[in-house]
Amino acid sequence: MNPLNRREFLKGSTAMMSLASFGLLGMEFKDREGPLQVALIGSGWYGKSDLFRLIQVADVEVVALCDVDSKQLAEAGRLVSTRQKSGKLPALYENYKELLAKEKPEYVLIGSPDHWHALMAIDALESGAHVYLQKPISVDVIEGEAILAAARKYDRKVQIGTQRRSTPHLVQAKQEIIDSGKLGKISHAEVCCYYHMRNSSHPDVMSVPENLNYELWAGPAPKLPYRGILHRGWRAFMEYGNGIVGDMCVHMLDSVRWMLDLSWPLQVTSTGGIYVDKASIANISDTQTAIFEFDEINVVWQHRSWGNPVDKDYPWAFKIYGENGMLAGSPMRADFYPEGRNNGEQIHYPVVLEKEQYPEDVTEKDIEIHAAPATREQLKDWLQAIENDTLPVADVLEGHISTASCILANMSMDLGGRPLKYDPKTRTVIGDEEATALLRRPYREGYIHPEPDQI
Repeated sequence: MNPLNRREFLKGSTAMMSLASFGLLGMEFKDREGPLQVALIGSGWYGKSDLFRLIQVADVEVVALCDVDSKQLAEAGRLVSTRQKSGKLPALYENYKELLAKEKPEYVLIGSPDHWHALMAIDALESGAHVYLQKPISVDVIEGEAILAAARKYDRKVQIGTQRRSTPHLVQAKQEIIDSGKLGKISHAEVCCYYHMRNSSHPDVMSVPENLNYELWAGPAPKLPYRGILHRGWRAFMEYGNGIVGDMCVHMLDSVRWMLDLSWPLQVTSTGGIYVDKASIANISDTQTAIFEFDEINVVWQHRSWGNPVDKDYPWAFKIYGENGMLAGSPMRADFYPEGRNNGEQIHYPVVLEKEQYPEDVTEKDIEIHAAPATREQLKDWLQAIENDTLPVADVLEGHISTASCILANMSMDLGGRPLKYDPKTRTVIGDEEATALLRRPYREGYIHPEPDQI
């Protein structure tokens, strides 16, 4: 397919998906009156971004927002009132439990820091809501098992924000290169991130501002001394997330799993640590390699928050190797590189932007405009799954496998690089009691760790 035809294909396929979805949503919920009742828990950067994409593709009323930062919450409320059709200001809450009890939203988006994901998702599911949950779904493996158990028990649809599964140029590349068998036998994949995204600062301890309920922000996690870098900066601490592996590897590992229809890895091994930036306050690794072993295929991860990327065109990416060539993919592009002369010519898949259809994207503060089409498709797929009673493309089980695999990589690194074999049936690391004990993080006093058998 020549470049012109490819662009027309992408425009046409995106338009078709949008029209089909709007047609569905026009007929979907046909027995209901009024818009879908939606709430957002965690009104920071990506929570708002997800919510604004939902407002673009469905008839919704944002009934409530929740955040422990009153300043951020008030600003989010103002922005939502200007974006939603009704122009109404959503009800604003500091405590998400109060929101769920009073507003009883049908659809809940969760964009909180990772250490709150499990409790918020389980409570939202128990309240009767369908959930769109940002990745990684949990900070330990058993939390993920508990979310999965809750989704199945309450028969609610949970879509995870691993939106590479809905990225238009990657969907097309999967169909044309992977699904067609063009690569031949596939037996290796590489995933990476070389962004300099690790916090390198060392701020002093300071007073908590009046607009922030820091006690509630910390929740079940340790309450570290406050240093004024919570918004996005919390990713520098393992107490609140899973480092660059949990943040960035989860996307690319999930992409490879989706492309190749892989389930749980047979074994996970990882080494790494803080090799270069030893002065910063961050306690996440700045250098790490992990091997996810599947049946006759290894997926190898590497991140460095320093130095140059291996491939400047693919600083955060996956590369899938087959007998007949290699498929590289990222949020920004994809390329098929044939092996030898007999396997065709290189094929380039450019990112799809939808500036004409959604001009508000262009002026939205902090938007990842290249990811907006993927998020819209991911949200539409979620609503379609609810209507059709099917599993969404990034169902909670898929999000759990990708998240837990990354958590196992961090566990392996912390245990000196020994291989870990997780059994989801017994919820243990086979033959390793020490590792099994690490599948649950201790919760702070006053909070109870969710257990899948007690949902």
